[in-house]
Amino acid sequence: MDQKTDAVIIGSGLNSLACAMVLQSRGWRVLICEQAAEIGGAVKTGAYTAEGFRHDWAAMNLSLFAGSPFFQRFQTELTAAGLSFVPAERCFATAFGDDTWLGITNDRSRNAKNISAFANNDGEAWGALSDQFPARAEHIFALLGTPFKFWPLAKILWRLWRKEGTRGALELLRFLLSSPRSWLGDTFESAQVKSTLAAWGMHLDFAPDIAGGAVFPYLEAMANQSFGMVIGEGGADTIIKAMVACIEDAGGRIWTNVPVTDVLIEGGKATGVRLADGRICQAQRAVIANVAPKHLAKLMGEETPDYQQKLKRFRHAPGTMMIHLAMEDLPDWRADPELRQFAYVHLAPDMDQMARTYQQAQAGLLPDAPVVVVGQPTAIDPSRAPEGKHVLWMQVRMVPGDIKGDAAGQISARDWQAAAAPMANRALDILERYAPGTRAKIIAQKVVTPDMLEADNPNLVGGDQICGSHHLSQHFLYRPMFGRSDGSTPIEGLFHTGAAVWPGAGTGAGAGFLLGQKLAS
Repeated sequence: MDQKTDAVIIGSGLNSLACAMVLQSRGWRVLICEQAAEIGGAVKTGAYTAEGFRHDWAAMNLSLFAGSPFFQRFQTELTAAGLSFVPAERCFATAFGDDTWLGITNDRSRNAKNISAFANNDGEAWGALSDQFPARAEHIFALLGTPFKFWPLAKILWRLWRKEGTRGALELLRFLLSSPRSWLGDTFESAQVKSTLAAWGMHLDFAPDIAGGAVFPYLEAMANQSFGMVIGEGGADTIIKAMVACIEDAGGRIWTNVPVTDVLIEGGKATGVRLADGRICQAQRAVIANVAPKHLAKLMGEETPDYQQKLKRFRHAPGTMMIHLAMEDLPDWRADPELRQFAYVHLAPDMDQMARTYQQAQAGLLPDAPVVVVGQPTAIDPSRAPEGKHVLWMQVRMVPGDIKGDAAGQISARDWQAAAAPMANRALDILERYAPGTRAKIIAQKVVTPDMLEADNPNLVGGDQICGSHHLSQHFLYRPMFGRSDGSTPIEGLFHTGAAVWPGAGTGAGAGFLLGQKLAS
């Protein structure tokens, strides 16, 4: 290399870019090596269907980024570099088979009124949750933004105990360990209210009966009401473009189309990386790998067999199938035209169906009635399509990475190349039932299967968009394994970041931000 480099970062995903910006702010010289042609990992936007239609490849909701400690720290620089959000007042909704629906907006009184229509006591329960949210969110967000090491964690627990007492601290702990079904059952009466919130758990590998899954639906509901939802103006890649501009303006380098084949280790210390073309990139202070655990194990050779074996045992969540649609118009929702104004519409009418879908996907079966998430970004940001036209962003959750069968007994294919079309039709059939005539409005479509997601980004193993299950045995201080939640490895100078490392998946850039602070302190 012709320049001295303090840190070589493998992968250009969101956490890599966040870590790089933190290090550069402390004077580090950074090189990022990306195996793909495009920067950003799973956060990117493109004309995947037809010219003029901009689709978010995977991530669409940027609320976690907008509320993150990383963005608070670098907001001025990122905004100056062109980052722009578009707020959504109508955040998410669920449509039900009986032509009823429930939506959550940033208007507390309206939410309570709509919820009360399903069960009067539920409106009161919603009000109580809303009243408690600021105090509870303080503790939860502090936990999510803290390295899982003894002293930082001890300080948070001490503050929690001082403010809430023993009873309050134990109640929060019980909540953090609760499944969506148990928490929702303790809080609400209406099945519709419960399923509307439980659908968010399916975004993050938490079926209704999975312990530890209550916190994500709770935060999405309360945060959306309190702060609204935001998406990126023109596409989710607005955050990537701004971060890249900041990094390059500060002298950082980002190379694309350069796969890394090995981490160079000498005397128990990481000294750099070897690229697929044979070049050596030396790192004077750190090598940082934003890769799935099994890929990190491969990059390390045979240096630490016990650690590498644990990396290989890291469990991934079921896969996801994406359907990108260029549209003449938004769906005409049978339940109410107002649904056209929501950023997300979930087609997940009851928790039992969600649980069944998850179990089928885990067993390798194509679900007979998958959860369908319909994103309507052009209802919020018309710039993503030609005038008067629209895009739909559809996620089919969950599906298996490897197909062993079809729960409905209708699809004989056992590979995604053959199963893509019939499974996409199954999802579109579901959408058509809730919004008749939608198929007739499709101009062009692109189906992205789990194997296509992984081929595009090897971190999405089996189409797992969250880079690893977040179940309790693999979360908090166990992400990715006990003792390594701070991104450390047994090799001096080698560090691990990304969604596989605490605090996990999402667009909050938490793992990269925390590691950057750790290294630059």
